[in-house]
Amino acid sequence: MKRAIILVIDGLGAGALPDAYKYGDLPECNTLANVARVSGGLNLPNLEKLGLGNIDDIMGVSQNPAPLASAGTMTEMSRGKDTTTGHWEMAGLILEHPFRTYPEGFPQFLTDEFIKRTGCGKILANYPASGIAIINELGDEHVKTGYPIIYTSADSVFQIACHVETIPLETLYKWCEIARKLLDENAKEHNVCRVIARPFEGTSGNYTRISAARRDYSVKPPKPTILDEIVKNNGNVIGIGKIEDIFVKSGITHAIHTGNNKQGLELTIKALTGDLSDEKDLIVYKENKNPEISLIFNNLVDTDMLFGHRNDVAGFAGALEEIDSYLEKIIPLITGDDLLIITADHGCDPTVPGTDHTREMAPVLVYSPSIAPRDLGQRETFSDVAATVCQWLGLPCQWPGKSLITA
Repeated sequence: MKRAIILVIDGLGAGALPDAYKYGDLPECNTLANVARVSGGLNLPNLEKLGLGNIDDIMGVSQNPAPLASAGTMTEMSRGKDTTTGHWEMAGLILEHPFRTYPEGFPQFLTDEFIKRTGCGKILANYPASGIAIINELGDEHVKTGYPIIYTSADSVFQIACHVETIPLETLYKWCEIARKLLDENAKEHNVCRVIARPFEGTSGNYTRISAARRDYSVKPPKPTILDEIVKNNGNVIGIGKIEDIFVKSGITHAIHTGNNKQGLELTIKALTGDLSDEKDLIVYKENKNPEISLIFNNLVDTDMLFGHRNDVAGFAGALEEIDSYLEKIIPLITGDDLLIITADHGCDPTVPGTDHTREMAPVLVYSPSIAPRDLGQRETFSDVAATVCQWLGLPCQWPGKSLITA
């Protein structure tokens, strides 16, 4: 069976794009290189073996004259710098129009209608904010009143934060579904990318978000992607982490959510060894028996959610080193019939001012024991990933992009 494995290290940008200034980002943005520099050097022996050090000057990661993998960077062709835009482009869908953002908060008619449909009584905030900061700022008032905290960011997101002992998870998820429906009904003017459930716990002065219970309610992809093509051709697509949410179940046969990168990496190993079916939280939407092709698609979110957005350089560096340690187990599981692609969806440079995503190139490593490595240079689009997966799995390519395994 031919398999493709895509590991997305969320927020691991590799240098500002030429149009980064249009998104309010500095030309100095370079998540990977800056985290390495500020942390005093990264210890990434397995990524070094693959050839990560060949794409840039990364403190602690040497250039490798004989890398295991092909290495390069990819430019994002779509207009945006968010998770959904990046993942969709990897899957072959390039957005011509960016999702709408709300630097001044959401218009009153939307919030009024949200209050009416949910019966929540009132909302708190309604402005851009860091997730940790806003629950510390308004958590006490939320617990006292039960009013949901509604906020956004530089990305196209409608985020709802609620304490799990004040508002049950089921209610929070229902409110998110209502918000998603409301925005979809007004999509011509308010094409918001994601509604995000942000449950938190703890007590005053010590509130913490519950990563495992987060849910993303995204816009459904407007066109088929490589995921749909795989399923149509009797293949399996295993979404690990928030992949299921990003693609709104479209083109997904199996899905399992994760609470952290460690769990996601361990699940990737189980998927490679055929042991994932033992997981009680695995959701099976469609079981293609005896598939000839499959895709394992994993988003590793800790780098972005826990560390990039919080300007935590040490935490970001530690998360990269944790991923690298698991690659020591993953790489030997990659056979000649497997193709491993390691990349990112955008930047989230914790060393520059602000807590939002940064408009950056994505690093890309492509490994299979059956492919001779080469210098990939700078690619024109993330959709090269879709073209590569198509070629590897023997599918006709109907999406933009050029294969990363063809000279």
